[in-house]
Amino acid sequence: MKTAVGITDKNTQAAANDLMLILADEYDLSTKTRNAHCSINGVEFYEKRKFFETQFGQLDGVVDSIVERIRSFGHRIPSNLKSFLKHTQLTEMTSEKNDASGFIKELLVEHESIIQRMREKNQHFVIDLRDASTGDFIAKIIEIHEKMARFLHSQLQK
Repeated sequence: MKTAVGITDKNTQAAANDLMLILADEYDLSTKTRNAHCSINGVEFYEKRKFFETQFGQLDGVVDSIVERIRSFGHRIPSNLKSFLKHTQLTEMTSEKNDASGFIKELLVEHESIIQRMREKNQHFVIDLRDASTGDFIAKIIEIHEKMARFLHSQLQK
């Protein structure tokens, strides 16, 4: 169903397409964080497992909010992993050991990568698509990633 949100059809389609690319990265990062949670070994097993559980819970919330934003434009969401994998810009995890440090370093790089891309997209939403509310929405997600990245970084300071 088409919705009237005060933005041209062309711009809502572009915004939905861009949000779907962001969604692919978010879904991928959530999966990687869940993998770290499930795969962690070592002396800090319980502590790190809880830490990763908190992080993937936050990412699942981000995924859900992006889905709702896309749907608010009246667009459907691709519902298969193949589509997410085709559109994600994140890399495969390379950690050969199931240790906290390796997982944390890789997840930190992914968060920083997402933050940088989202800052660029934010300007695109606001200026090119004349969609300040999606720009605000993206800014809030950037803040979530910044906080998560700070928490990941703090885990490396021990």
